[in-house]
Amino acid sequence: MKVYGSNICIDCRNFNHINKARNLNLEFIDITENTANLKEFLHLRDTSSVFENTRKNGGIGIPAFVLNDKITLDINEAFSWINQPPIDDDEILEWRE
Repeated sequence: MKVYGSNICIDCRNFNHINKARNLNLEFIDITENTANLKEFLHLRDTSSVFENTRKNGGIGIPAFVLNDKITLDINEAFSWINQPPIDDDEILEWRE
């Protein structure tokens, strides 16, 4: 599974923490690391209906989870694709204020 995100995003940092704690080794693509990563993500974001509400509301749409032809913005849905249980509150590293 590919996960598009940025280390400046709290939800992405939480994903990375869970990814490491569960020893999943899922591919994290930091869209702010270089323009190639950003272009790859923007193409996905601009062409997938999954991001329709995100685009309408001026959001970014990260973390975004991609497995084959499936795309979601929901970590628990993505984890269900790889037979992982939903995240637990005690797995969250950072909470929004």
